[in-house]
Amino acid sequence: MKKSFLLVPILLLNCLSLFPKTFYVATTGNDSASGSLVDPFATIMRAQKSVEAGDTVYIRGGKYIMTENQITRNHRIWAEVNVLNKSGEPDKRINYWAFPNETPIFDLCKIKPENLRVMVFYITASWIHLKGIEVIGTQVTISTHTQSECFHNEGNHNIYEQLSMHDGQAIGFYLLKGSDNLILNCDAYRNWDYTSEGGRGGNADGFGCHPQPGGINNIFRDCRAWFNSDDGYDCIRASESVTFDHCWSFYNGYSPNFIELGDGNGFKAGGWGLQIDNRFPDTIPMHTIQFCLAVKNRANGFYSNHQPGGSYWYNNTASLNGTNFNMLNRTKDLTADVPGYDHVLKNNLSYASRTYDTQWIDSTKCILENNTFSVPIKVTKADFQSLDQSQLISPRKPDGSLPDIKFMKLKKNSKLIDKGVDIGFEFSGKSPDLGAFDY
Repeated sequence: MKKSFLLVPILLLNCLSLFPKTFYVATTGNDSASGSLVDPFATIMRAQKSVEAGDTVYIRGGKYIMTENQITRNHRIWAEVNVLNKSGEPDKRINYWAFPNETPIFDLCKIKPENLRVMVFYITASWIHLKGIEVIGTQVTISTHTQSECFHNEGNHNIYEQLSMHDGQAIGFYLLKGSDNLILNCDAYRNWDYTSEGGRGGNADGFGCHPQPGGINNIFRDCRAWFNSDDGYDCIRASESVTFDHCWSFYNGYSPNFIELGDGNGFKAGGWGLQIDNRFPDTIPMHTIQFCLAVKNRANGFYSNHQPGGSYWYNNTASLNGTNFNMLNRTKDLTADVPGYDHVLKNNLSYASRTYDTQWIDSTKCILENNTFSVPIKVTKADFQSLDQSQLISPRKPDGSLPDIKFMKLKKNSKLIDKGVDIGFEFSGKSPDLGAFDY
């Protein structure tokens, strides 16, 4: 009988451990606290020590001014400020979420480690979900070739949602390893590395995705990148295919005053150097860029970037870029640049490029179907509801999704309606429309 009484509290403890727990972080918190709503932690790193699979950490609104004594680890060339290395499980993610209707802002302006690159969030964990976090002021202190990063992923099955990375010198989001990650409803803007390599900002992309072998099924969806000093989206030297879905990229390669800075491509889909090295994949990945919008980027809107192979380009809209669609490839042995081959381009819309609608496309070695530049169809401003670019930076909807805008959406009587080819996506009307927006 005594043994049965002893089992009762043990069973109760086991049952309690099955329920997910909630912890809180606040600007007024203390890492010696309990982590409750009324007694919150001060840092995400302290919260990570307490969480288990299925738990949620709510981060209260306000500005978290980070200091160098909060750097978790100096490792090789990196100063890793927050290191998230505790994984969740399938159907039991660890969540790091902004408290409802509040915005936590992590300000990195005071973290300037000498001769080290800054990583604000270094994530090696898997099955975690970050949502609603804002990062500003990330620094670069090295004058030679370098880069800093706001979010760096090396885990699997992670979700990065409604993150905002802006007004710093770093890349907004960067993936080097990991598979099955979703980057959803995120914004990266006004990031300019004015410190290294003469201040032109040649490494400050909005989003960089460069997965190593095995890093499959990484998807960027409904994200925006603008006024980043280099490219909006970059997947140079990616060993696996990457998908960009319903993303917008505009004004990249410029300062907010339209001073010319780095490369300035909207979507840089692939690319390799001039020699085969140990990173060169056995099979060249074909990236997918679909229902995306590229506007007034300094160089190219959609760019193959010397990729030794083709990619899939579906229902994209480009306007006012240096070249709207540039499919420049490199030979398989990387010895020479050649017109694009093995590309599949369908239902794309090009309007009012600053120089060329298309460049470097070998139409005999690509599949070109129902694009405005391959049919061809003359596109005029009368086809669009609006050409007001200011709508591109409209606030997102409360759920984080892209704003409803009229910019470059087709008018009811546009000749571009129903002129596409069915490629398996849902559409209204007799056939798909051309471009990123279905009427």
